[in-house]
Amino acid sequence: MKFIVSSSTLLRQLQLVGGVLNSSNPLPILDNFLFSVQKDILTISASDLESTMTTEVKLTEAKQNGKIAIPARLLLDTMKTFSEMPLTFLIDDKTKNIEIVSESGKYKLSGFDGEEFPKTPSMDGSKSVDIPAEVMLNAINKTLFATGTDELRPVMTGVFFQLSKDDITFVATDAHKLVRYKRSDLKTKHDGAFIVPKKPLNLLKNILIAGEENVKVSYTENNAFFEFANSSLICRLIDGRYPNYEAVIPAENPNKLTIERKVLLESVRRVALYANKTTHQVRLRIAGSELHISSEDTDFSNEATERRSCDYTGEDMEIGFNARFLSDMLSNLDVDKVILEMSAPNRAGILIPAEKENQNEDVLMLVMPVMLNN
Repeated sequence: MKFIVSSSTLLRQLQLVGGVLNSSNPLPILDNFLFSVQKDILTISASDLESTMTTEVKLTEAKQNGKIAIPARLLLDTMKTFSEMPLTFLIDDKTKNIEIVSESGKYKLSGFDGEEFPKTPSMDGSKSVDIPAEVMLNAINKTLFATGTDELRPVMTGVFFQLSKDDITFVATDAHKLVRYKRSDLKTKHDGAFIVPKKPLNLLKNILIAGEENVKVSYTENNAFFEFANSSLICRLIDGRYPNYEAVIPAENPNKLTIERKVLLESVRRVALYANKTTHQVRLRIAGSELHISSEDTDFSNEATERRSCDYTGEDMEIGFNARFLSDMLSNLDVDKVILEMSAPNRAGILIPAEKENQNEDVLMLVMPVMLNN
């Protein structure tokens, strides 16, 4: 088998699928890229058994179709050293030896039989929906940070996709914070729900480009398949029942604080530097149109207070939050002003944009309060 390919094009596509690779794999074959040549198209795959990513490269020239598994780390490190030039790959189908020929040298390495590479799961009987790349990117950015890390509760370590005839909802929670991102301009013929793990969503986040065409999302009981441009990603879904997130969102929140997002974020970040390093607790005291943000660390006699003006309707109130959760949420909202809705110091606070830029988008972030030390 022989083919010629542009070095920079190949490197770009290898880096694209290379995010799937793990440093330690259950099978030695997973330390390789699978190269599959069909006419003048090279298909590159990488897998960790849970997720498999595939991308296509147009070849300058190709002789003979075939498959070969090439050591990923060595190939990637080699490709990074080349400036733009044509590279010729010569593969011995019997010995699986590979020779890469450049303008100035030859590089030999041993490959493996491509047939040993794990087969992609079948998507027979799948249901599918088209989601614009920009919307998918937005949904991942808004929710991914709120996923949990507790392996004892695996359903919380991924993002919940809820599809209906009226809208599509993306939800993430770790029991301390929750994000619900809903799109009313996306609808499906079939109701469906599945939980996508964090790693494949991180891969999508890094390679999707806003403004690209749609991402076709297909799903079965066990797998989800994302197709876009000339790439695709298939991943195993998290098995289990997602918690009833609607039940934890308080319906009545008479106390509403409206403030500039950047102002609140800067204050919380600054004041948090003086908070207890275990609890990260900041205290919000709201009276009239004044918001007092304070924290203290009695172990080191550290404390900080800031006063900010705000619009507030409701009773005077004092509530504590984990500063990290609060700043995570404020960082992941891209609006000028936010509304913090509250009902009582021991009930969850709701953070929503004060104005909607897009009427089809509904973002709600929930943060649980922390007990205040008086």
